[in-house]
Amino acid sequence: MQVTPHSPKRRALVSGLARLGIWVGAGTLSLLRPLWAVVWNQAAFETMKIDAAIQAAGIRQAQLSDDILINAPEIAENGAQVPIDVTSRIPGTEHIYIFADKNVQPYVADFVIGKGLEPYVATRIKMGETSPLRVYVLAGGRYFYATREVQVTIGGCAS
Repeated sequence: MQVTPHSPKRRALVSGLARLGIWVGAGTLSLLRPLWAVVWNQAAFETMKIDAAIQAAGIRQAQLSDDILINAPEIAENGAQVPIDVTSRIPGTEHIYIFADKNVQPYVADFVIGKGLEPYVATRIKMGETSPLRVYVLAGGRYFYATREVQVTIGGCAS
């Protein structure tokens, strides 16, 4: 039997393959959903006061820790690009939060650390002026923090 471009068998085959492709694509997206379904805490990121931003991020009763290492310059010549990296030596680290006290919006970043991953992040942030840099870590249902002062010579945030 010959299959021509307009034959019913060809149409059924193409239609079946198209349906299969849709099902496979939908199944693949459902597997990837946890990667892109992270809820962005817009209210916390838009809060303009440091204490309110920390509270809006859900951080409660944090304890000072020497096991959070903040590597940032003492003096940042350009506040538009301040390189920082953070390492948590606290077992079971799940989240790393970064705040810059005197930024217009002090909640700078929130990193989710998956199981089995090294709790280390490196990024560049904007800082409007000389300010304490605060890093909070969530581990084992408890919050820990460390701070470091960064002097900014040219601010990187517009008011």
